[in-house]
Amino acid sequence: MTSVAIVYHSGYGHTKVQAEAVARGAAKVAGTTVTLVPVEDVDAHWDLLDAADAIIFGAPTYMGSASAQFKGFMDASSKHWGKWRDKIAAGFTNSASQSGDKLNTLVQLAIFAAQHQMLWTSLGLMPGNNNSNGSVDDLNRLGSFLGAMAQSNADQGADVAPPAADQRTAEVLGERVAETTRRWKAGAA
Repeated sequence: MTSVAIVYHSGYGHTKVQAEAVARGAAKVAGTTVTLVPVEDVDAHWDLLDAADAIIFGAPTYMGSASAQFKGFMDASSKHWGKWRDKIAAGFTNSASQSGDKLNTLVQLAIFAAQHQMLWTSLGLMPGNNNSNGSVDDLNRLGSFLGAMAQSNADQGADVAPPAADQRTAEVLGERVAETTRRWKAGAA
């Protein structure tokens, strides 16, 4: 059995939609249990995170970095330093702009995972929508490598944004992390 925890903050619901897509992807891998943990509820889930085989981090990008609420979780996690060594990690983020400096948030999440001695898993997709035959419906339409990116128009609610392509990209990340974790655990046995 492989356990994947997804810790996320969602200020307006868009990143929650993305987290749920990551969870759907991870759940596609047989023998995987997936738990969504909003940062607001993390105090009841520290033991779950310490026991998880993989932790996927998700935060909206506000003003060029992870939200303050997610940063609060990061800071609180220092009490668990050393307990997440060799766990598989990955990340995702969402902002209103096409760029929105989302890469900075993914770098922040990857460094956070590295400080916990975790093993980072990239998105593993080639960029989409980057040539004349591309489309906004392509997987990885925002062209990220480090993790899953999504874009949600500021004037649209979480019932319509992020778009389906970004949700499918998040599913790919979840499935990739669950598969990577399954292989990692099998090799360690």
